[in-house]
Amino acid sequence: MRIAFVYDAVYPYVLGGGEKRVWEIARRMVARGHEVHLFGMQFWEGEQTIIKESVIFHGVCKPFSFYRGGKRRILPAFIFGFLVFLALAREKFDIVDCQQFPYTSVFGSAAACRISKSPLIITWYEVWGDYWYEYLGRSGAAGKVIERLAARIHAHHVAISHTTKAGLTRLVRERAITVLPIGIDIAEVDAIPASEFKSDIIFVGRLIREKHVDRLIDAVALLKENLPGIQCLIIGGGPERSSLENKVTEQGLSGSVTFTGFFTDSREVIARMKSSRVFVLPSTREGFGIAALEALATGLPIATVDHPKNASSMFVQEGCGALTSLDAGDIAEKVRMLLGRDIDRNQIRRSASGYDWGPVTEQIEGYYSRVVDSIS
Repeated sequence: MRIAFVYDAVYPYVLGGGEKRVWEIARRMVARGHEVHLFGMQFWEGEQTIIKESVIFHGVCKPFSFYRGGKRRILPAFIFGFLVFLALAREKFDIVDCQQFPYTSVFGSAAACRISKSPLIITWYEVWGDYWYEYLGRSGAAGKVIERLAARIHAHHVAISHTTKAGLTRLVRERAITVLPIGIDIAEVDAIPASEFKSDIIFVGRLIREKHVDRLIDAVALLKENLPGIQCLIIGGGPERSSLENKVTEQGLSGSVTFTGFFTDSREVIARMKSSRVFVLPSTREGFGIAALEALATGLPIATVDHPKNASSMFVQEGCGALTSLDAGDIAEKVRMLLGRDIDRNQIRRSASGYDWGPVTEQIEGYYSRVVDSIS
């Protein structure tokens, strides 16, 4: 098959779960004999088209700053969506898999696929619904309408989790939705040694408001009252980092909370997880939660928020962690409980085995083949 992926953010230049998912599928599809193209912003120097591990990268425009004031900028999304239309309309693909964000690329891809007669798949990571109002205030009505229109596009719709599927079902109505999850390389995770840098608590993710890392910092302050040596490691970057670092300083936690930014080598993240004791994700908005799954694969128990839009809560099974509210005191109590519990890390590791990239890739490849066959 000749496969095209569309996503404005490109791994490894942007280190997010969605970006990594696209990259992992792309290179595994190449290994299975398919021709794979990736259309995104050109984060690299030199030619617009480059090849990495036999995946063909197309830079449709120079990169823009994604965030302003902690929120996604609108203009770059429209520019990218229009240029994706121009790039895709010139070529015929067996499959065009467009990632839902930032919506404008969905409309551009749909228009291009009508011209090229390429079948379109829209992969949904999240469905925001009324959250648009919390994110943009009254202007959120426009975002909600755009999301609904994207869901009504005549395409094959994929959700990365059952949580996302539930939200999407209310928008697409009678159309079928297939769940194709994110995978991890279990063998690679097992082969990575633990880091020499130890921590009690670890967080991994973008530092954006919806992750509520501020509540984690408040929880650390409470834990420190009885556990003065508590160490919390925060891996990631984003628009909230400066204010979070200020909060740590103001609360006198500089010796207890460490910010590292994103690591360019994802193996270092796994190594740090292996040398930690509890993974905490106080997020109320996760379409899947790849970091939580990676934590499970290292044997780490998880403390995450019990919220209908937090798909990572599905990983908290008996013996694998605890659900918490957004209250800092509750987070601190659940972390204290997990730190004091006799944890069977091998049992936790086994709970992640169903997400190994081998069977997940076969599932995705099979779905692509069925889409192609359905229009033959």
